[in-house]
Amino acid sequence: MLPVELVLLIAAVLVLLSVAASKASALLGVPAFVLFIGIGIAVSELPLGLSSLNDPWVAQLLGVLALVLILFSGGLDTRWDDIRPVVWSGLSLSTLGVAATAALVGLFAHAALDFTLAEGLLLGAIVASTDAAAVFAAMRSSRINLKGRLEPLLEMESGSNDPMAVFLTIAMIGVVLERPNASGSGLALFFVQQMGLGAAVGWLMGRAMVWIVNRARLGYEGLYPVLTIALMLFTYGLTTILGGNGFLAVYLAGLLMGQAEFIHRRSLKRFHDGLAWLGQVIMFLTLGLLVRPPELLAVADTALITAAFLILVARPLSVMLALLFSGFNLRQRLLVAWVGLRGAAPIILATFPLLQGVPRAGLFFNLVFFVTLSSVVIQGPLIVPIARRLGLLEPARPRPRSPLELEPTTAVRSDLVEVVVPPDSPVTGLRVMDLRMPEDALVVLIGRGEEFIVPGGSTPIEANDTLLVLADRPELERLRARVEGRAADN
Repeated sequence: MLPVELVLLIAAVLVLLSVAASKASALLGVPAFVLFIGIGIAVSELPLGLSSLNDPWVAQLLGVLALVLILFSGGLDTRWDDIRPVVWSGLSLSTLGVAATAALVGLFAHAALDFTLAEGLLLGAIVASTDAAAVFAAMRSSRINLKGRLEPLLEMESGSNDPMAVFLTIAMIGVVLERPNASGSGLALFFVQQMGLGAAVGWLMGRAMVWIVNRARLGYEGLYPVLTIALMLFTYGLTTILGGNGFLAVYLAGLLMGQAEFIHRRSLKRFHDGLAWLGQVIMFLTLGLLVRPPELLAVADTALITAAFLILVARPLSVMLALLFSGFNLRQRLLVAWVGLRGAAPIILATFPLLQGVPRAGLFFNLVFFVTLSSVVIQGPLIVPIARRLGLLEPARPRPRSPLELEPTTAVRSDLVEVVVPPDSPVTGLRVMDLRMPEDALVVLIGRGEEFIVPGGSTPIEANDTLLVLADRPELERLRARVEGRAADN
């Protein structure tokens, strides 16, 4: 048994290496989780006495916890105004698209590889979900954005497709193990139970979280993060024990809370963002400890064939089906099909068969691990060239960091929000007074390049300006709609 001091020292060094790796990932255009896993694999080969972490139960525990942290933080940071135009398309991708991907991969694994149909569908379910963080890491390193509604669509898909993949994985494990409730009617009832309870508890807890945080009146600000962590874990645990999908409940609770006003909003969002990063670091380091390079190499040919089918056939066909009536054109659908990188969820789900006693569970884990890394390595570097070829790129607009923040309370209904002026905005060239803003709304600052300007009524508005506006939410939405040249919702 290692001394406690040495364990803490090793943990600190690993986390510091992972922080440095996250910085390197932005420069290299490689998702951070790949480097985190690489560190874990490297450490697993060193004589540090970390064999106790090389345990599927520990890996799943840390993986589920990290995924809960990631989903809650993702929901908390999601702007409903951004995803509202693509919400139905995103839900179609995260349900129909995931199911179609799982089915196609499953049929391929059964027909071309040495898998039964049930085993093939289990493999397909595990690799069916995507990770937008991997996509955005590649785009940030190239300083580009995707045009139109593509980025909100990818954000919506990645935030909401994990629950479907979890349901399919658990269901197919039951089929492989020939459990009594794994019949067609049993699976349909299980789906309704999982998604219905997940949505219901998530909605209730999202509302309850806002009410509790605003009325707790805790004596110390530092207790509010503790409170939200407890509520988040309570949401997942309660939903799962009731038989619902805890991941869906946590994401929905975070999404609903993120659209409401609550005290210490900015500090809590930043805290949960940092907590999600810590969860990712610990999760991928632990998953890296589970991997043995010789075992990965032994399944390399099967994994590469599976990855090629997933990337070139299953994902494109699933996207075309899910977005058939979405209004997205062929070029946009082709790009969405290509950027379906795998990430955290498939590797975590690959630990489920290990703990459920599924035959050849080790093969599933190594295959999924290799397929996930192959997806990132093959697809990631080509996102920008393909998007450019399809004419769907636009330069990332420089946005100076605002020197002002507003800490909302229950008595303050206004918000301080950045509104970016697109190059083709109808307000370009107008003066601030020409915006015809209501009396209780104010343009506080204008970010231009690397500096901020305190505006007067005659200050002109230029393309790519960032307007820092203080107003209530309905007025902010009307101003944003006018700046972006679209009709505001009533």
